[in-house]
Amino acid sequence: MTKLEQIQQWTAEHHASMTYLSNPKTIQYLTGFGSDPIERVLALVVFPDQDPFIFAPALEVEVIKATGWAYPVIGYLDHENPWAMIGDQVKARHVNPTQIAIEKGQLPVARMEALAAQFSNPHFDLDLTSFIEHMRLIKSAEEIKKLEIAGKWDDFAFEHGFAAVKAGKTEQSAVAELQYALMKEGIMEMSFGSLVQAGAHAAEPHGATNATKFQNNELVLFDLGTVYDGYISDASRTVALGTPTAKEKEIYDVCLDAQLTAQAAVKPGMTAAELDKIARDIITKAGYGEYFIHRLGHGMGMSDHEFPSIMAGNDLVLEPGMCFSIEPGIYIPGVAGVRIEDCVHVTEDGSLPFTHTSKELTYVG
Repeated sequence: MTKLEQIQQWTAEHHASMTYLSNPKTIQYLTGFGSDPIERVLALVVFPDQDPFIFAPALEVEVIKATGWAYPVIGYLDHENPWAMIGDQVKARHVNPTQIAIEKGQLPVARMEALAAQFSNPHFDLDLTSFIEHMRLIKSAEEIKKLEIAGKWDDFAFEHGFAAVKAGKTEQSAVAELQYALMKEGIMEMSFGSLVQAGAHAAEPHGATNATKFQNNELVLFDLGTVYDGYISDASRTVALGTPTAKEKEIYDVCLDAQLTAQAAVKPGMTAAELDKIARDIITKAGYGEYFIHRLGHGMGMSDHEFPSIMAGNDLVLEPGMCFSIEPGIYIPGVAGVRIEDCVHVTEDGSLPFTHTSKELTYVG
């Protein structure tokens, strides 16, 4: 059964008149067509007993057809009303939907209301988010191969990023150099905004790369990922420019111990919460528990943050084919931040990482 047929079967089993999918990543996963529609409307409409259709901006129609999509593609121009056109397409199939299944976290209220206005008495009680998440949870051998290639380019990016760290240069210049090196090799898309943070700036886990200059004798945090054929990589390394202080070296060693121990412990049958606890206990025992302020990891695949969360309270049992990050961090405001991360896929008896850059403290500059 194809992925699309699974959605059709779910739609029938839940007695939905139709399923309306608007998350571009879900559409790409189900159809092979990937696009960011920005403010325009992109949707995949699935019926329990009829062929589905894709509704898209007119400028995407030929691209969709070129993917091998075998069903109707409906394009619209910017001056046209997309909701009325979707309504007309649904009604033309002799459907007056009373139950419309959606991904509730992906459809803004304004768009849901615009869609609802096309029909007489629609309800949006059915949410297939969990079903989609579990479909995407176990990666196929083909998907894992793509993730491995994306990981190879992450290692390439680290090599060029580390070489760009020099006292007096900026975080932004290091990002520019590593991304330029990737682009020259044909890797044109990053899976998220590349993060390079120097010294105390790295104590802000989601602080943006900026014009902060590298200084001698400090740590520098890298967090970056690439995209290969729709699949992403995501990894973090922290390196030293010159000689870090004894405190910085200590938190690096604690974070490394937590990361290596957790990654070595991954195996089918354990829970996400148990894995998080392994890393967290090491950091807490060393006296830095209050500075580890996020979950241990997140799922990854076509998106850089997917289901599941590797965190306390999540009793999801790990299975072969699951892919997620292992990224403990210690962030001490005004001092330094350290994060070390590999993404892995669970195997029959353990796990394998997608990135292979050394995690021992690397001295640069």
